[in-house]
Order: sequence, then structure tokens, then C-alpha cells
Amino acid sequence: MSPIEIEPGRLFVGGQWREAADGARTEVVDPSRGAVVTTVAEAGAADVDAAVRSAREAFDGGAWSGLSGRERGRILHRVAALIRENADELAQLESLDVGKPISLCHAVDVTNAANDYEHFAALAHSLDGAVRNTPMNALAYTKREPLGVVAAITPFNFPLILAGSKIGPALAAGNTVVHKPADETPLSALYMAGLFQRAGVPDGVVNVVTGTGPVAGEALLRHRGVDKVAFTGSTAIGRHVAATAGEALKPVTMELGGNAANIVFEDADLEKAVGAIIKAFVFNTGQFCMGGPRLLVARSVHSTLLGILADAVPGVPVGDPRDPGTVVGPMAGEKHLKKVEEYVDLARKEGGRIVCGGERLDLDGGFYYKPTVIADLSNDSRVVQEEIFGPVLTVQPFDTEDEAVALANSTPYGLASGVQTTNLARAHRVADRLQAGIVWVNDWAMLDPAVPFGGVKDSGYGREYGPEALDAYTRVKSVVVSLD
Repeated sequence: MSPIEIEPGRLFVGGQWREAADGARTEVVDPSRGAVVTTVAEAGAADVDAAVRSAREAFDGGAWSGLSGRERGRILHRVAALIRENADELAQLESLDVGKPISLCHAVDVTNAANDYEHFAALAHSLDGAVRNTPMNALAYTKREPLGVVAAITPFNFPLILAGSKIGPALAAGNTVVHKPADETPLSALYMAGLFQRAGVPDGVVNVVTGTGPVAGEALLRHRGVDKVAFTGSTAIGRHVAATAGEALKPVTMELGGNAANIVFEDADLEKAVGAIIKAFVFNTGQFCMGGPRLLVARSVHSTLLGILADAVPGVPVGDPRDPGTVVGPMAGEKHLKKVEEYVDLARKEGGRIVCGGERLDLDGGFYYKPTVIADLSNDSRVVQEEIFGPVLTVQPFDTEDEAVALANSTPYGLASGVQTTNLARAHRVADRLQAGIVWVNDWAMLDPAVPFGGVKDSGYGREYGPEALDAYTRVKSVVVSLD
């Protein structure tokens, strides 16, 4: 086991482990069994203030921003190496905390987290400006500078990856960070605090405060010492984050809810398409903002595809996340399970036909729900229009390409979308018309830190990953030197 100790789950502030100022603690639950596995400190406003002050002192003192981009990159490379060295422990924590299958944690969460820090390590020493040609008798140039203290507020579904998508570019650009992970899934964030310290990140540069959104999250959001907010979460909370940050004119990037459409045209390779369809709605137990819970199918193959799904979906392995053969684990918590149940009950009331699934799976007291396929709902159904965030797929037929695009764009969301077709011209044509931040063709969830992603409409704004991410963590300064 790693020498890093997160017990007894204390806050990480200024390079030190500490209890919450009032001694408050909160329980962490294993969703596969519904049992408490540990407790962590529950930060209050005083703890958040201490973390922000620590980050401010580290930034103003130049402990991190004063390093060259190349040196910051070297340290971030060491972070990536330590993630790989401690892959087993991180995978176990993520599986225990979120209920993810252990195989998924290894192949996706830990691997992508290491890739994130490597990617931003490479970009850390590529931050540059430009000399501008002007009619003035002067040398005019631009330079990119860090913003200061970044508040990174992350959700429960991909704790490790979505922390890296914010902390990575923030550190690469020279900022300091206060990270508030989801109150339900704090364990990997605490573990990573130890890894940052071992990698050589100076004290105060990365701080972790665990606690609730209404208390710790709100205090962090409103703190005058925070210069930028990076948020991933629901659209409803995102509106509050944007409004609150706007009062203080703080820049914000936010990746919010999604309700992506996956379009299957009549010329699609159905065998390949079925794999993409199932992955799109059961990946991470459907708790995936960029999942594909809406399936739009050309009418000529609609019945055939429904029959294939009715046979294939019940065979997807659901069970104990510690079993290497498990593909779908439990929901991350009881409230998420109840939300899925409510939507499936609503689908029945709205005239939906349950093709398969549609009920809980009773297993070890955990929060399991069978992957569910629903047909015969109208497009204005709440089950179609709203984000369910669980392993539920609605299936709708269409007759023309224009109708497919109109249906795909008909919800308030615009995070991801998919096109299944063997017609290359159609793939490009439809991708251009879809209102989404990322479009996948003939697959789903193909992600890499080199490829930016983010939303339009109610799915947020700003981009994570790619060199575009650094734009959100820097500002441009112009310098004009008179040559008279």
C-alpha cells in the first residue's frame, strides 16, 4: 500500500493535514453496499477562508507562478508518474467511493487522470505571447499571465478525472488552487493532495477542502480572495454559480448537464452502432454528462434495432464493482437511484413502453438499477427532455435527416451528440448542424486531453482540455515600449 494516509480524512491546507475548525465530520458511503466506510472533515467558512488565504500567499509569494513553465511542467510530469505508480490504490478508492467497476477505474479514470497531467505538463512551457505590428514607433507585445487563486468545484461522477481537467491547466498556467470535491466522493481528492506534495508542488499551491456545497462550496464561491471559478455540476447549480460569480465579476468556466442524442441512420453498421449505443447510456451507470440517453433511429431500422437492444441490454453485466467482469455498478447514492426510479415511473404514466429493465436490482443492499430501454414516448415527454443521469435510454423514430437534426437539437442541452452512419458526407453534414460541444461519429465517449470539450445552451460555456483550456486560466497583458 502507498505510504500516503488520508485517514482520518482531514482537510489539506497550506501543505498540512488539519481537522475542520469546528471538528465537524461527514460520512462516506460505499454505494455498492449502502454502508459507511469512513468519515472526512466537513469544512466550514473558516476552513475555506484558511485555504484561500494559503493559496493567495503561495501565489503572491511566487512559490509556483515564479517558477518557469518548464519547471512547472517537470513537477506535473512527476504528478502523472505518481498517479501511475499508485494506480491500484487510486482505482480502489474511486471504485469504493463512486461505485465504479474496478476495471473501469483502472482503464478510464486513473489512466486519463495521468494523461491529463502529462498533457498540461507539456503545455506549461508553451505559454507565449506575440509581437504585434503597429504604425506606432513602439515595440508592442503580449504575454499571458496566471489569474491567481482558482476555485475548482467538482462533481461526484468522475472525481479524479474532472479534478485533473481543472487543476491540471490551472497549475500549468501558474495559478494556485482550492479544490472542493463533491461531498459524496472526496476520497481521491484527498489522496491526490498527498501525491501533489510528494511530486514537489509547494505548500499552499493545492489545497483540498471537503464538505457540503451549501456551506463549503458557497463560502468558496463567494470568497473575495478567489480570482476564478471552474465548476462542473448540474445546470441548476451552474446558474447559481454564474450569477454569484458575476456579482464579483469573476471569470467562470462551467461544464453542466447534458441530454445527448445518438442518431442512427438507415445506412449505419448496426453491429457497430449497437456497441456505441449501449456504451453511450450505461457507461459509468449512466452518470455521465456526455452520455447518450436519447436514441434517434431511422424508421426503416427502428423495430429491428429495438429488438436487438431488447436481447442485448439485459446481458450487460451488472453487479459488484470489485468484480473485474462487472460493466455496470451501482448508482453513486440512494438519492440518485430514487431519481431514476421517479423518471421511469413517469415514463409509464406518459405512455412509454419498457422494452427491458425498469426496476431496481436487489444486490447486497447497494443502489443498483437495471439498464432500461423505453420506447413510444413523445418528444415533449419530460423523460425525453430532461436529464435523468442514470442507465436509461429512450428510443424515438425519425423519417428524414432534417427531422433527426431537429429532434437532436430540441432539448435545452448541448454538451455532446452522436452520428452512426457509413455515409461520410452525411456524417460531416449532420455534425455541422448539431448544437453540441462535441460530436462523435460511429462510436461514443472517445475522449483525450488533447481534444477540447464543453457545452452550448444549458450545458455551460468554456472548454476543458486541449490548449484551449489554458485560455480560461490566463489573462493577456499588452506591453507597449516607446522607441522614440
